[in-house]
Amino acid sequence: MQQSAEDSLRLALAHLDRVQSAWWDPTDWADLSSYGLYCLEACIVAAALHLKRSRPRSHVAKAETARFLSEEHGLPEIDDLLADLNAMRKHQAYGDTQAPDELDPEDTASMIGAYVEVVQAMLAQ
Repeated sequence: MQQSAEDSLRLALAHLDRVQSAWWDPTDWADLSSYGLYCLEACIVAAALHLKRSRPRSHVAKAETARFLSEEHGLPEIDDLLADLNAMRKHQAYGDTQAPDELDPEDTASMIGAYVEVVQAMLAQ
């Protein structure tokens, strides 16, 4: 089965549900970071497919595509957010990396949700 832009957006929305329930006190950083990263990456795939680009498969390729989407199509810059979510995900999963200090759970969930909205609008065009 070949994934469509709409399929990827639906997946992102499912991940966003997990993000939105994870930031409340006490914050579930394992879910917020993992599903936040998955959500953004699914949005990146959705936007790329919508623009008839090849599907980025690796985390690095998705980060590169996110930069392209920002520079060429005006989507928000999410390089730092992707890196912070990945670092927090690794911190939560493995415990052998430093947790990013600057992550605020509500702001993080809000930035993820805002990116989903921008990609939804792109696909609606």
